[in-house]
Amino acid sequence: MKFFVDTADVSEIRELAAAGLIDGVTTNPSLILKANRPMKELIAEICDIVDGPVSAEVGAIEYDEILREGRILAKIAENVAVKVPLTLDGLKACRTFVDEGTMVNVTLCFSAPQALLAAKAGATFISPFVGRLDDAGVDGMELIQDIRTIFDNYPDFSTEILAASIRSVNHVKDAAKAGADVATIPPATLKSLVKHPLTDKGLDQFLADWTKTGQRIE
Repeated sequence: MKFFVDTADVSEIRELAAAGLIDGVTTNPSLILKANRPMKELIAEICDIVDGPVSAEVGAIEYDEILREGRILAKIAENVAVKVPLTLDGLKACRTFVDEGTMVNVTLCFSAPQALLAAKAGATFISPFVGRLDDAGVDGMELIQDIRTIFDNYPDFSTEILAASIRSVNHVKDAAKAGADVATIPPATLKSLVKHPLTDKGLDQFLADWTKTGQRIE
């Protein structure tokens, strides 16, 4: 499974990219607002840091305006994936962008039929929002499983399942078990994947024993 980091914080992206831990980046209007920088400038900088897809979301909801904004975003760099809403206008724009050779991330997916439509529209990525479904009392991971089953029934589909709204380490584990192609993860959650109390305990013991040897590796 590929890991994207869900942030517009350039310092976090640089750190994770330097460690070789991420395959791409996703942003959204809320993250752009938090970064408090001009969007085009910010996306260009992120695209210079990572080679993989960088999702940049349009602010429009009508077809013609989605196209206008998306084409501007796509010109920033070759690895921009234009992010469009899962609406009829968004899906129509998705097909146009794909025909033009632009990657597309269809966002705000909350049902398997929506994902099926996005795949038929040629989406590069479909983003089911796991955490938000959980918040509404629905098992978000069941949606990942349903989409995986449907997509596997139709091998002509090339759309990748991008598990979004990830809230925990268990979400990452369960998304991988369910067959998601990608998980987009907040920086803090991604870093927490490395942690385990027994790892810390074992390391403390090894370090203490190494100190007792009085040796140095030189």
